[in-house]
Amino acid sequence: MSTATAGTATRVGGADRILTDDEVTAFVASQLAGIDADGHSVCVLVPDGTRVCPLPLLVRAVHQALHGRVSRLTVLIALGTHGAMPDLALRTHVGGDYPGTEVINHEWWKPSTFANLGTIPSSRIEELSGGRMTGDVEVLLNRAVVEHDIALVVGPVLPHEVVGMSGGNKYFFPGVAGQKIIDVSHWLGALITSAEIIGTTGLTPVRALINDGAALIPADTYAFSVVTADEGGLHSISFGDPIASWASAAEISAATHITYLDKPVHRVLSLIPPMYDEIWTGAKGFYKVEPVVADGGEVILYAPHIREIATSHPQIHDIGYHCRDYFVKQWDRFKHVHWGVLAHSTHLRGAGTYDADTGIEQLRVQVTLATGIPKEVCHAVNLGYRDPSTIDIAAYSAGNAAARVTGDGAGRPDAPETLVVPRAGEVLFRLR
Repeated sequence: MSTATAGTATRVGGADRILTDDEVTAFVASQLAGIDADGHSVCVLVPDGTRVCPLPLLVRAVHQALHGRVSRLTVLIALGTHGAMPDLALRTHVGGDYPGTEVINHEWWKPSTFANLGTIPSSRIEELSGGRMTGDVEVLLNRAVVEHDIALVVGPVLPHEVVGMSGGNKYFFPGVAGQKIIDVSHWLGALITSAEIIGTTGLTPVRALINDGAALIPADTYAFSVVTADEGGLHSISFGDPIASWASAAEISAATHITYLDKPVHRVLSLIPPMYDEIWTGAKGFYKVEPVVADGGEVILYAPHIREIATSHPQIHDIGYHCRDYFVKQWDRFKHVHWGVLAHSTHLRGAGTYDADTGIEQLRVQVTLATGIPKEVCHAVNLGYRDPSTIDIAAYSAGNAAARVTGDGAGRPDAPETLVVPRAGEVLFRLR
């Protein structure tokens, strides 16, 4: 049965070093040699293309350690509710074809994908939410996990806006879970607020919820939790049950993926990498920098390659982006929208207030899209717009106070405190 409470984890590496490929492969081999996998089936859960880690190296090491020992080996891409990866992209993502191994997407859009593991009772939801949420939560999980003897998570741990630190049991919920527990977990995080949760290494209410769900998994569960480095390698890799492995990696991630500033900045220019191909994922460039933006400041998401808000979640076009209280104080109007969509909306607008009597919403910071999304679409969803061709990244990076931006910002001097974040979305910025 699954491990419901944390055991112990083994770790190699640390915040001050980069592991070699040989060290990673040897560690994976030694740890998997110690589990009872002979003759059993194994489902390996890995991230999709919106997470950075040397996945081909890791999958290859797992395959080398298990092929010939296990009866069946399946690699399951933990999409959550992200778009499916095409066959060619899948092979590239995991590093090629592996004998005796099937690589599949989590097909969250198909009801037949799921097995019902049971229910998390309303009393527990009330407890975790401080009385702000009620109702039983049906626990649906990709049946591939249930139909294997062992479920092995392989993926990175880094600051996350919903759960505190990603990884561990999060690869089950929401990684390969049904809509209900995804909605509840994300809205719970939104009610607490991203600013309160993000980067927390302890047991947040959302992580407690997903741990409760994972305790219902009939397979034995393990995890290789890794911490990536800027150079593309790994600082560390931890192995154990998903709770202990995650906690071990979170300790390292807190030391490597959180940058502290002495004072807030007026503007952040987040350079969104190509792995985020729509605002649904590219919004991470806002989540990770909001804590250091001064009141009345601005975050510019610079991503000329992005041309869509959210292809799999068209509801966001209907509701737009607003602060938490905009929805809470008009709950009858919005309660039928997928709560995961509401959560995404609030996360991208950050802190703010809404007066239900006057209908006035006040937001702490401005969010501006410098993308391939048209101005009218940006404004329709309550986001700012800037033509990306008018932004001189080099001038911003140099801190040139005379730098000018044309278009919507015509004639406005660059603020003396502008933070440019390359490859935005994984490193969290905080004030000391």
